[in-house]
Amino acid sequence: MTFSLVARSADGRLHGVAVASKFLAAGALVPAAEAEVGALAAQAHVNLAYRPQGLTLLRTGVAAADVVAGLTAADPEREHRQLGVVAATGPGASWTGSSCHPWAGGRTGDGWAAQGNVLTGPEVVDALADAWLAGSTLPFAERLVAALRAGDEAGGDRRGRQSAGLLVVERGGGYGGGSDVLVDLRVDDHPDPVTELGRLLAVHTMLFSRPDPATLLDLSGAVAEEVAALLTALGHPVTGDGPEAALNSWAGLENLEERLVPGRIDPVVLTHLRRVAPHVPAPRSAS
Repeated sequence: MTFSLVARSADGRLHGVAVASKFLAAGALVPAAEAEVGALAAQAHVNLAYRPQGLTLLRTGVAAADVVAGLTAADPEREHRQLGVVAATGPGASWTGSSCHPWAGGRTGDGWAAQGNVLTGPEVVDALADAWLAGSTLPFAERLVAALRAGDEAGGDRRGRQSAGLLVVERGGGYGGGSDVLVDLRVDDHPDPVTELGRLLAVHTMLFSRPDPATLLDLSGAVAEEVAALLTALGHPVTGDGPEAALNSWAGLENLEERLVPGRIDPVVLTHLRRVAPHVPAPRSAS
């Protein structure tokens, strides 16, 4: 009893699933993804075995439509299942069993599949798909959430709202480069879960996104003076070697370590530093 979008980025580096439902912790049950392999959403009377079995098939290069065909053909309860799959290349595929509660159905396209059941009507899946297609300029995770929000605003689950989830994978994209899980966020029980999911994604982006090299500021001159003053005001005194050691210490406590770059400062980090520190006038030449 869920609506979801499974998608792949245009360059094939990212795969993800966004899901919402009037069901406790749908994000714990529905999505599965593997970097540069594919992603899927298993829902309705969910068969949890679809997730590992589907990824195994995708790993061997099976197309999305053939993954759907293979999983459902082997399942005697397939008419109660719903499934969306995207592979490393090619169009997405979706399955809606004839016994899924209405409204139920899906749409697919190149690199995406949108589906839902127990919906207010087909307008929910249409909104998911249309928002995904219209959001090509957004970062991938934000694009998934924007599509989910459009489906929610179009009516969503006809029983109401309870949970939402977002899973995005990219090779080496996880924390510290030690995993492929770029984003894994869940709202398990909330009166407005899609909005809350968007808020969590914004926090996640601030804390854990890698900085844009084109925007980095040299940690010297007026910028270094301002950073030193702000850190000192926060109880992180700066030594004669400059503010970098104190900045690294403070940023670690603020969970901003993924945004640290030797000899430079991310404007996102500087903005947060200015926001949390006691008022210190910025030098006129500081950015």
